[in-house]
Amino acid sequence: MFYLDHRLTIIIGAYGSGKSEIAVNMSLAQRKALPDKKLLIADLDIVNPFYRSSDCGAVLEEAGVRLITPLYAGSNVDAPVLTPEMYVIFDDESYQGIFDIGGEDMGAIVLGSIKKRIENTDTAIYMAVNTLRPFTSDPEQIAIMTNELTSAAGFKIDGYLNNTNLLEETTAEMLEEGEKKILEASKLTGIPLIANCVMEGVDIPEGKLNDHELFRMERKIHYAY
Repeated sequence: MFYLDHRLTIIIGAYGSGKSEIAVNMSLAQRKALPDKKLLIADLDIVNPFYRSSDCGAVLEEAGVRLITPLYAGSNVDAPVLTPEMYVIFDDESYQGIFDIGGEDMGAIVLGSIKKRIENTDTAIYMAVNTLRPFTSDPEQIAIMTNELTSAAGFKIDGYLNNTNLLEETTAEMLEEGEKKILEASKLTGIPLIANCVMEGVDIPEGKLNDHELFRMERKIHYAY
């Protein structure tokens, strides 16, 4: 299970890729698999997106997952100001955790600012991809976005997470088509597809997808208008 393989898992991606939903579900999945482990999730969506892992604070707290947020989270201040608390995963090896990186290339720059810390930690960086969103709708666009995030972060991406969806309208065919596009992008970038992510309730017939891990999620993040 990819969400258990490393002490620190970092999720990046384009706007609308669903990275925060993946990050929250990964954290809750870690809790189920590791009931006695000290877990944390750091919300580093520093550019104030509509959907962010901090919105699930109550759910994470109830599960016993430590939530770390940047300074000015929940305000109208767009400033990449990191709290010293986020360094706990580097200083305390008893923790396992997830970094939810928002803001596309601006957010990825945050990783470059803590490059040495990350390099000295067992870390995997995954890129969430929703092929039904602009800028990642075909293999070439996915490759371009990959290069932009890699350049901004200063790190290679270890794998793709196929999160192709239209929320409640998602079908197995959409996920399958997204998988095909990401596999084509893999040929351009050399980055493997690690898992297909899909919400509970979407029926995936046996043999519909290739032999990749299927990560089932529950919708935890909602935007109140």
